[in-house]
Amino acid sequence: MSREIHRWYSPNLNKDMEIVVYGTYGYALLMFPTAAADFLEYERFHLIDSISPFLAQGRLKAFSINSINSESWLNNSMHPAQKAIRHQQYNRYIVEEVVPFIHAHCKGLVPIITTGASLGALHAANNFFRRPDIFSGTIAMSGSYDLKSYTKGYYDDNVYFNSPVDYLPHWNDEYMLNQMRKGKIIIATGQGAYEDPDASKRLSDILNAKGVRHWLDLWGYDMPHDWPTWRKMLPYFLDFIKF
Repeated sequence: MSREIHRWYSPNLNKDMEIVVYGTYGYALLMFPTAAADFLEYERFHLIDSISPFLAQGRLKAFSINSINSESWLNNSMHPAQKAIRHQQYNRYIVEEVVPFIHAHCKGLVPIITTGASLGALHAANNFFRRPDIFSGTIAMSGSYDLKSYTKGYYDDNVYFNSPVDYLPHWNDEYMLNQMRKGKIIIATGQGAYEDPDASKRLSDILNAKGVRHWLDLWGYDMPHDWPTWRKMLPYFLDFIKF
């Protein structure tokens, strides 16, 4: 399996950022790490191994990026306003730097599906919902889609516009909603230890109210908020993604 590590200085984040690319052909799978993890987390925890048949068959190329959560919502020494600003800078890094890199690496405007687990699910879903004109879908696993669960009571416009359960109910841009309705949207969660299935149900209810077709999949009570769950989920859902 092809594996390449790339690095460049991000003008949006004012630091070097790495990205690892797995595979050779296919649509792009953009992977957001959990919590404060790095771009190699999905490799270390064998999630890349779990999707290796899709990579070997040329069905997709995976692009796993760094998080900056330790410089935003998980950094207790920062003022919440600065955390929210850093989050917005990360969004710009994704759209202005990572997306063009993916298109250049794939030598064309390939579809991009975002994915992530836990806090990575929030980033994956949020990036898709904010820019369904750029991304073609999302596979969000075991996420909470209310950013306020990470802000410890702080709330401003930057929090609002990155909290899907807050901004989606008020989103009335029909062009963007129609783009969203074309997307491949999978919201999945276990119901075992440390999972919060109500968070996924809440997001699903909002999408239903907006007429956005999606797949809400609640796995069993034997599926905890942990890597064995996500190693089963991601290849299962990827089998349904076709372009």
